[in-house]
Amino acid sequence: MLEIPESTTIGLQANQLLKDKKVSEVRNATSVHKFAFYYGDPADYPGRLIGKRIVSARGHGMFVDLCLEKEVYLTIGDGTIMRYGSSEEKHPDKYQLLIILNDGSFLVFTVTMYGGIWAYQGLFENSYHQGSLKSTSPLSKMFDVAFFENIIKGLKKDLSVKAMLATEQRIPGVGNGVLQDILFNAGIHPRRKVSTLTDIQKSDLYASLKMTLKKMTDAGGRDTEKDLLGQQGGYSTLLSKNTCKDPCPKCGANIVKEAYLGGAVYFCPVCQPL
Repeated sequence: MLEIPESTTIGLQANQLLKDKKVSEVRNATSVHKFAFYYGDPADYPGRLIGKRIVSARGHGMFVDLCLEKEVYLTIGDGTIMRYGSSEEKHPDKYQLLIILNDGSFLVFTVTMYGGIWAYQGLFENSYHQGSLKSTSPLSKMFDVAFFENIIKGLKKDLSVKAMLATEQRIPGVGNGVLQDILFNAGIHPRRKVSTLTDIQKSDLYASLKMTLKKMTDAGGRDTEKDLLGQQGGYSTLLSKNTCKDPCPKCGANIVKEAYLGGAVYFCPVCQPL
């Protein structure tokens, strides 16, 4: 899942590895994926991208943008994997897009369940992308207590903490993946109603949101995800598919896994009581 720690990490890596390289060749999908989404006809991508220099890259929310000359962009979203390969590496046989750069290195794009690979010029008319670009990241100093409290204001009374944090991109780039450790560190159950949180619990949730995302990002992403080079992130998740069979790292109780709001949630019933 492409969430803040991974989009930030991949954006920084792409900026370092790809800046000033030019697109020399574009190869369209060798493996058709009905849930791979493009901007217009991908057959137009060669004409749109070839010869353009990569000026910079940026990661934000659940997106990574490659910014090319003449206001041309190549954006990936959650569900799309972008990997960098050196000129010595072999191109994979299956992909949804392959871009070869002027030094022989390449970028390969693959889609898992669903994902977008959008090449466009100028404004990308996608509400989630625009909202992400204009948002204030929890990694920023501007995301302060007042900013967080403003998100909580006006929420429906019966909205759960998971729904607040991981649906409708109220905080772009915070999803079901990073949610698990954020709530565990705050001692809050994912089904807990936001309206029932005390002021202290809201303060704990805010602090955990900031601290946990910073730790994940500083470590180059989570160990459940991979970066631009295909390496696992350095942050060891506390609650995830990797640890769900382990005892709670705080109290030793059994971790519970449940399906909730379109994804699995992991929690300790002792440390995160409902």
